[in-house]
Amino acid sequence: MTPALLDAAVSALAGMLPFGQPADAALSAFFRHRPKLGGRDRAFVAETAYGVLRHLRSLEHLAGGRQPRRLLLAWLARHGGRNLREFEPLADAAEREWLRTVKAADLADLPPAVRLDLPDWLHARLHALHGDALESLAAALNRPAPLDLRVNIQRMSREAVRDHLAADGIAAEPTPWSPWGLRLRGKPSLSRHPLFLEGVIEVQDEGSQLLALLTGARRGEMVCDFCAGAGGKTLALGAMMKNTGRVYAFDVSAPRLARLKPRLARSGLSNVHAQVIGVEHDSRIKRLAGKFDRVLVDAPCSGLGTLRRNPDLKWRQTPQTVAELTVKQAAILAGAAGLVKPGGRLVYATCSLLPEENEAIVESFLVAHNDFHSIPVGPILAAQRIDLAMSGALRLDPALHDTDGFYAAVLERV
Repeated sequence: MTPALLDAAVSALAGMLPFGQPADAALSAFFRHRPKLGGRDRAFVAETAYGVLRHLRSLEHLAGGRQPRRLLLAWLARHGGRNLREFEPLADAAEREWLRTVKAADLADLPPAVRLDLPDWLHARLHALHGDALESLAAALNRPAPLDLRVNIQRMSREAVRDHLAADGIAAEPTPWSPWGLRLRGKPSLSRHPLFLEGVIEVQDEGSQLLALLTGARRGEMVCDFCAGAGGKTLALGAMMKNTGRVYAFDVSAPRLARLKPRLARSGLSNVHAQVIGVEHDSRIKRLAGKFDRVLVDAPCSGLGTLRRNPDLKWRQTPQTVAELTVKQAAILAGAAGLVKPGGRLVYATCSLLPEENEAIVESFLVAHNDFHSIPVGPILAAQRIDLAMSGALRLDPALHDTDGFYAAVLERV
């Protein structure tokens, strides 16, 4: 690491810390203005900046404030595996003496929210849910996520993909539960790999793959991904249906849905139909009322189950933003329910850890819609040979399952 590279990382972090936009957007803008940074340097900048965001509260305690340079130096000393000798070309004598105290600091007596690097409000809510188990959950949320792939089984078997990757020096193991998943050792760049360009693999967390599997989508059915975004689960559904039937990908954001187009072209699927909708009661939705066998609602949410990937969310979300999201979630679920035919299945999911975005939404929906009832996810998973013990809804815990944090309830129209 050179002083110039350290300065670049400090500049990148400074652009993230106001939290006026998502961290990945701030980092992308930083890299666009520095096209000469090589791949290895970019990886260092991203790793250190995201590392600071994960541990921001405890680092602020050690750094005495939110100065980007001190935060980054403290992360390197405390979490980056750097010894004091490595700081000699990077820091003056006073900074190196301060870093010595940083390395030796005992944080055990800090308030729990500071020590676990959580905002006070989120610590209070999660502690009420998890008690002492919050220690392990917080630790898991502060670790970078592994890189999971979904294999397009229409193109190649998981075993064959694993062998192809191994031949290229990329080690991968089957994910514990998803029959489509591979988990890589390390995080190699795959954007130019032939398997990616040919639509054989997509980057997708195992938990997200399981949401698609919960729909139980089958050949020839009508299926809807109601909040499709960039279409990761849409593509999984299309492959799950063996490229038969029809999969509708709805989203209110045209730019988000536009990102599905190149992915769809690579996948070779012809059963996917993407449509931008205005609101959850769009006229196109009304025309399709009661026609779908399966509807997946991966609702917009706080994203607090994805802190391994998006650590800035814990500093950007507030109780007020969560309350606003719950209103939207309830409206979206009610709107999507109208698409489901009698006997059809509706899956409501979020990547949130908070009951007000999960159980509370589903309970209120069931009170207002007596033509739906919930069904347990355990038998659905077992029927697909997924050995994941679950009673009632699906609850994926980063500490227990090494996935993002997900909630999913399966509802059936009677």
